[in-house]
Amino acid sequence: MGVIDESAIRQRFEALDPLLDERGWRRFVAAEALTAGHGGIVAVSRATGVARSTIGRALEELRSGEHPDPERIRRSGGGRKPLITTDPRLLDDLRSLVEPATRGDPQSPMLWTSKSLRKLTEGLGRMGHTIGRTLVSKLLHQLDYSLQANRKTREGSNHIDRDAQFHYINDRVKEALASGNPAISVDTKKKELVGDFKNGGREWRPKGSPEEVRVHDFVIPELGRAPYGIYDIAGNTGWVSVGIDHDTAAFATNAIRSWWQSMGRERYPMAKSLLITADGGGSNGSRVRLWKLELQKLADELDIPISVCHLPPGTSKWNKIEHRLFSFITSNWRGKPLISHQVIVQLIGATTIKTGLKVRCQLDPTTYPAGIKVSDHELAAVNITRHEFHGEWNYTISPKARTLQR
Repeated sequence: MGVIDESAIRQRFEALDPLLDERGWRRFVAAEALTAGHGGIVAVSRATGVARSTIGRALEELRSGEHPDPERIRRSGGGRKPLITTDPRLLDDLRSLVEPATRGDPQSPMLWTSKSLRKLTEGLGRMGHTIGRTLVSKLLHQLDYSLQANRKTREGSNHIDRDAQFHYINDRVKEALASGNPAISVDTKKKELVGDFKNGGREWRPKGSPEEVRVHDFVIPELGRAPYGIYDIAGNTGWVSVGIDHDTAAFATNAIRSWWQSMGRERYPMAKSLLITADGGGSNGSRVRLWKLELQKLADELDIPISVCHLPPGTSKWNKIEHRLFSFITSNWRGKPLISHQVIVQLIGATTIKTGLKVRCQLDPTTYPAGIKVSDHELAAVNITRHEFHGEWNYTISPKARTLQR
């Protein structure tokens, strides 16, 4: 019986190891052990560091003449089970750590987190989980989170209660959803040029015949360019009103009215309230008097109180509708000139994604004059109750027939 040259086995393994995947080195150690004969498993294990049990299983695989699937490294069912399978509380605990420090999206689940992988890993460790930073990173991406760049996390941070306002909005949204009442995110989409103008992106066309568009991007006055969107948080559905005139508070409120008549009323027949999350500026700004006056009319029509929670200053890019609706609309029409209102309506209405988002769109042909002044007397007639926390950002407008106390 010859002496097994473990040094030679080690040299061969070290030379080939960088080139082998798991299946390759498993087959290598099996072949070495088989060649070495009696005592081969022990010798190969000492030379390579591979566990004896692994070498034994690899030998059985080799002797059986099994031909592994070239598309797989392991046999089906082989390997360690995913941690989220053996530790079912892991994802929920990770969410609980991320959400309080998430920036930008005031409703769960949020999109950006300001917590580092190290802090999250340590936090999970204190909760009884054994996990490394690499897996934490993979799970965050699985949950559609990303780490914000420093420049963006500082945007809008000059107000001392910014984060507290996000928490407040988050709590109000959770309350609405738990009670079965609608909670919507609203905003005016970035103004688009309507006409035969160049639109960013590319689309498939016959070779050598690109879509011809205008050389200069000058607005065609008779073609409006103000889409206003409503995103239903619970329903994962969107509504967009395409206006032909000014983006005013009356236009914004009428878009919400159209959403309710076309989609909201059917989904929430027993609704007792409506919660709106909106930016702090623009046609639905927290200081816009006409916005409050028009919401009073809407509350009277629907006969339910309407609560509004505005995002804090400087955080307009973090509105949920931006990332759950508008971004997909832009992607859907990339490379296509928005030559008419009808084309815009069709492209928006055709927007779908794998998560089930459904979008409806309608042209609003009404003209909305700009510069309408709301007097102090008219504003005083609005049945508004300001919330105890930042009443300038959070308030409820109730039907004139009753007053909601908060």
